[in-house]
Amino acid sequence: MLERVITQPDNYEPFLLSQGIRFGNLLFVSGQAGAVDDGRIVEGGFRAQGEQAFANLRRVLEAGGSSLGDVVKVTIFVTDMGHFQDVVELRRKFFSAPYPADTIAEIKALYDPAAMIEIEAIAAVRAAS
Repeated sequence: MLERVITQPDNYEPFLLSQGIRFGNLLFVSGQAGAVDDGRIVEGGFRAQGEQAFANLRRVLEAGGSSLGDVVKVTIFVTDMGHFQDVVELRRKFFSAPYPADTIAEIKALYDPAAMIEIEAIAAVRAAS
């Protein structure tokens, strides 16, 4: 059975998206950008957006009964691969060994022209929901 994961506020609702879907012991998290609760992209550049995107990812994971330590696969989209080393540093800060399987891809644009990073994940669910 599919179970929708929601955090408040839910900026995904108007776009007919789920922040996450739990299926059995797996949690599939939609792309999390560097946006604050009102949906605006944070100021301060790539690193600030990356920190916020990881914070948003953590919030959805925890709402779904998981954690950053339970992520098995992550996909990180960036609009400029020149920030690759920043991505490595963000991964070092928010993940620990064994690090999750990962894809980092440069894309032309994200949903908001100001967005520079978006992170989606698949995680194991260990906690009862």
